[in-house]
Amino acid sequence: MINWDGTVSLLFACIELVLLINLFVFAEKNKVNKMAMLLIAILAIYQALEFLMCGLNLRYSYMAYAAFAFISFLPPLNLALTLKHFQKEAGWHKFLFLPPVFFIVYYYFVVEKFAVTSCSVLYASYSYPLGTLFGVFYYLPMLISIAFLFYKVSRTEDKETVKQIKLLLPGLIFISVPVIVAFILLFFRVYSLLKAIESVMCKFAFVYAVCLAYFVLINRKKLDE
Repeated sequence: MINWDGTVSLLFACIELVLLINLFVFAEKNKVNKMAMLLIAILAIYQALEFLMCGLNLRYSYMAYAAFAFISFLPPLNLALTLKHFQKEAGWHKFLFLPPVFFIVYYYFVVEKFAVTSCSVLYASYSYPLGTLFGVFYYLPMLISIAFLFYKVSRTEDKETVKQIKLLLPGLIFISVPVIVAFILLFFRVYSLLKAIESVMCKFAFVYAVCLAYFVLINRKKLDE
């Protein structure tokens, strides 16, 4: 019997890889674009790892740990990109990466507690320590990014800036849909989506990866030395 688990992960990983190759060839290589390309690369790596765990049944603790290590950098990197491009670079931006570093170091010492509890064609469910705390530090930068872009689009008249914000903002809002649904289900004591929230969010983030790719292609004006 054919195992279809992880098929969507493999599909998204391949498409994100194609996006990256095109960006390497056609996009300007300024700092903001490099950050956006790194975001897409992290998403592709996570999807590839999820396919290995679910599609090839390599459900080892260190594989799940590696997947979480990569995606823990997504929210702070996205927030840093947003602030750098639409505001200005600040020295404190590097502190955004302290939470993922903390979790990576801590999880290294309890890696045996990571487990892939279930797989499906679309997503995977995990069991891991400090799930609630990880969730707070994972979702908060995403919410701040959305709030900042709403604030910025209401305060700027530059057409190019507005175009870029309207390109990224819907993608970020789309990523937030699973979180909203998960907490609604939590109110009714349905925990299944919450256990797979990181995996589902990364699937929804495929749309954001496409938005980012287009953003990188049109972001040609402000080149960094």
